[in-house]
Amino acid sequence: MKPVLSESDRIQLDKRIAEAEKVTKTQIVLATVKRSDSYVEIPWKAFALGTSIMGLLVFLFDILLLSWNKDTLVLISIVITLFSGVFIVLLTLLFPGFARLFLSDSRMEMESHQYAESMFLSRELFSTTSRRGILLLISRFERGVIILADKGLNKHFTGDELKSIISLMKRPLAKNEFRQAMEIALDEFIRVIEPLSPDEPVNDEISNKIIEEEGL
Repeated sequence: MKPVLSESDRIQLDKRIAEAEKVTKTQIVLATVKRSDSYVEIPWKAFALGTSIMGLLVFLFDILLLSWNKDTLVLISIVITLFSGVFIVLLTLLFPGFARLFLSDSRMEMESHQYAESMFLSRELFSTTSRRGILLLISRFERGVIILADKGLNKHFTGDELKSIISLMKRPLAKNEFRQAMEIALDEFIRVIEPLSPDEPVNDEISNKIIEEEGL
């Protein structure tokens, strides 16, 4: 899988993560995933759409060609109809934007959230001191951003705050500027999170390495 962040992006973000963790006394994990689910229904929906539309067109065309040999006409109709369905399926594989047309926003949001929850648990972000772990996941196919904060940070990440942070990230993400979007998020974390007592030490319990996964 081709990484979405260059080496210089990673170096810069690593510094920014360390700064944000020092100010907020939290443990922050940044991650990207290519897609949060396999969405096995997309090819079937695409095939059904392609064959249905082309089947109707072929039927109307057949009516105009009643003088043709019926066996030849039926064979041509079947081939064209099936080819159209396969062609639409190929378009969903080649163009993610086209494939998203066969999914609802709620379905993509649900799958992205489930993937983030699984990552939060598998990376044991719940085991941090004072329960102040944060996961920021960018799901690229779904064009979604999920922010999960442990219970020690619940009061800082209200629904309105989360929407505000994600909204600010949307513009650079639309241009595939992942580093810029992550930097915005880190700045917002510093803004919204109230640090612990300055005298209370916070250990670097989780690696700052940015996670990039292929997904499902």
